[in-house]
Amino acid sequence: MKVVALDKLSAQATPLSIRVGDSAPFRTLTIAVRSCVTRPTDQPADAAAWLDVTDSRPGSPEFHGWMLADEPGLAVLQSPIYDLRVLGCR
Repeated sequence: MKVVALDKLSAQATPLSIRVGDSAPFRTLTIAVRSCVTRPTDQPADAAAWLDVTDSRPGSPEFHGWMLADEPGLAVLQSPIYDLRVLGCR
């Protein structure tokens, strides 16, 4: 699965590839991919990933849910420092 992690403080975007069932670190985040699905070929292309995102900083928000590649504003990580965007399941 492909995701872009953005550090809002440095304005640095980092592409990450994470296999379903695995997790990857990004700064103080741990991003775990539980599932990644795509639409059937007879429908408009889109991907959705179930992510569990935790932050090692005390009191930081967590995210547990689906993120959509084509609708990134529907489910977002509520962090003042980081942003995540799903690019696809490949």
